Amino acid sequence: MHFYIMTLFPEMVMQGLNTSIIGRAMDKGILSIDAVNIRDYAFNKHNSVDDYPYGGGAGMLMQAEPVYQAYKAVEEMLISRRGNVCQEERIPDREEENPRETKKPRVIYLSPQGRTFNQGMAAELAKEQELIFLCGHYEGIDERVVEEIVTDYVSIGDYILTGGELPAMIMVDAISRLVPGVLHNDVSAEFESFQDNLLEYPQYSRPEIWHDKRVPEILLSGHHGNIEKWRREQSVLRTAKLRPDLLEKAELTENERKLLSRDGECGKI
Repeated sequence: MHFYIMTLFPEMVMQGLNTSIIGRAMDKGILSIDAVNIRDYAFNKHNSVDDYPYGGGAGMLMQAEPVYQAYKAVEEMLISRRGNVCQEERIPDREEENPRETKKPRVIYLSPQGRTFNQGMAAELAKEQELIFLCGHYEGIDERVVEEIVTDYVSIGDYILTGGELPAMIMVDAISRLVPGVLHNDVSAEFESFQDNLLEYPQYSRPEIWHDKRVPEILLSGHHGNIEKWRREQSVLRTAKLRPDLLEKAELTENERKLLSRDGECGKI
């Protein structure tokens, strides 16, 4: 999968993502991340990309042209990469295609005006081969270029940040974990929090007793069927206690609903 991040702070993005699981996936060629510096496409000697907004108001606004030229540069990178892939794979149907006529990638503008990012959206975006992220700064970006290039508006929550870099990094991390081969054990992604709209069950490691607290006996039993049943029940109970809003979308069995009722955590379920 290929990520392109249009930003004023490429070092911040790459230093944050070039580590741990994401960094290893990049080393293996499973992922690629290119941070494109919008300042490189400024049209003045000071590399300034902002100006005062028409109509007045506080702060500065990112200008349309540097953002647009950065996007066109990313387009050229995409065309070049697609062409190289077609030649290497020697796929006849693709060799006859004009790379410029292939599907345009999704361009995600990190904005509080967008849909709130969640695990379902991460799974949806993980199906794409290429994603472009546009990181705003100051008071935002000239609306004209946003209208021209952006396909998706996405927010990571109802609060204000200084720029779109941290939201972009969060999204790249969450999406990357769902790309086959990124996690050492792909099965682990299937049982983490928010799968099936349930939080993850509690987990334990050695030692068996810590601060007088024992690991639940069932986890020591070796009976995998009973363990999975216990884990599911714990996920349901934990979700009811900590994130009852998620249960509205969770598919619960009749026994699980009775479990919540007995536990006093049923609420409106």
